[in-house]
Amino acid sequence: MEREKLGSRLGFILLSAGCAIGIGNVWRFPYIAGRYGGGAFVLFYLFFLVIMGLPVMTMEFAVGRASKKSIIKSFRQLEKPGTKWHLHGYAGMAGNYCLMMFYTTVAGWMLYYFYLMLTGRFNGADAEMVGQIFGGMLAEPGIMAGLMLIVVAVGFAICSAGLQSGVERMTKGMMVALLGIMLLLAVHSLTMEGGQEGLAFYLKPDFERMMEVGIGETMVGAMNQAFFTLSLGIGSMAIFGSYIGKEHSLLKESVNIAVLDTFVAIVAGLIIFPACFSFGINPDSGPSLIFVTLPNVFNSMAGGRIWGTLFFVFMSFAAFSTVLAVFENIISCCMDMWGLSRKRACLINFVLLSLLSLPCVLGFNLWSGFMPFGEGSNILDLEDFIVSNLMLPIGSFVYLMFCVTKKGWGFNHYLEEANTGKGIKMPRVLKLYLQIILPAMILFIFAKGIIDKF
Repeated sequence: MEREKLGSRLGFILLSAGCAIGIGNVWRFPYIAGRYGGGAFVLFYLFFLVIMGLPVMTMEFAVGRASKKSIIKSFRQLEKPGTKWHLHGYAGMAGNYCLMMFYTTVAGWMLYYFYLMLTGRFNGADAEMVGQIFGGMLAEPGIMAGLMLIVVAVGFAICSAGLQSGVERMTKGMMVALLGIMLLLAVHSLTMEGGQEGLAFYLKPDFERMMEVGIGETMVGAMNQAFFTLSLGIGSMAIFGSYIGKEHSLLKESVNIAVLDTFVAIVAGLIIFPACFSFGINPDSGPSLIFVTLPNVFNSMAGGRIWGTLFFVFMSFAAFSTVLAVFENIISCCMDMWGLSRKRACLINFVLLSLLSLPCVLGFNLWSGFMPFGEGSNILDLEDFIVSNLMLPIGSFVYLMFCVTKKGWGFNHYLEEANTGKGIKMPRVLKLYLQIILPAMILFIFAKGIIDKF
């Protein structure tokens, strides 16, 4: 069976960026940037994105493009006889499933809030009522499960239509709409009364605030955000590498994707901070920012229902772009491993992921007594911890070692693949940095994530 290809380079860039651009760009980046000194943090973040995120991204793409296979088969194809690198393929695959076990639930929340905003459910609601609406949704297993099933069904329906006519076509449309809606919301936020204060808090370098938190803490925060923002380590990027030709160097493609991802994260802050400051509401982080803080802001705003509806369309697109990218990775692997047709792989995984996503749904209501990390934690926190703190850093470390060590694919093979095509080349002089310093940095992030949790 001949391997499918993406229809255009733009499709590849938007699909890969869509995978990287997710809910974290909106509910984590602006808050962390504000907390760690605004513009000062952003500079650290960009520095770590370049020295950590980009090299690992080129490696995932290189493994995908050289093998033309999905995650398990790609290692099998490129590893030396007798080595066991392909075992990471199974762990990476598990990472994709694990990510979708909670991401489908959160994507469902976005759809629900889009519906609530559109139908005017927040009109006249005070701050307490807005909080109750979110709590009310979480307490209803029927609503939560229904929303999750819609996300899973729509995701696999789009994937079953094919790589070009389904996934690529939908993602292109969603990403263009997402960027357009974001710019519109940002311009609106910036023109609000008192919005300039929020802008200054967000982007003006404030070294005093950074000193209060601590320079070390700020650097680790920037390193973490730069590392996790691109969703590296579970083969989500490698799969799109396997669908492209060799016309462009992989560092050039990685830069384009990182720029788009960073643009979305920064513009999210331009939407959130001026609006929050304008109404004297403290910008929070995590789910409460999106589902409690911002609905209150939209409520206070002229035409808030329209702006709120647009915001949740944008959030639904951000969530769906990741869902489609990861579903594609899962489907492609099933097709490669067992020779399944695309439609059959979609059907099997629809059933599988619908069941696997139920614990996250029930963790907020029927199973809320299970608190894996103590009071107030839930199954979503556990699944998020497994993916973010274990699978992504370990997976990135494996891709890195596979590409730079003699026992793996080897540095020369990696460099040749990464530098094939027009565009910026990966310099050979970085060999020692990639073999020694970068692995140490990734292991540090991994250890820090575990220590902070426990």
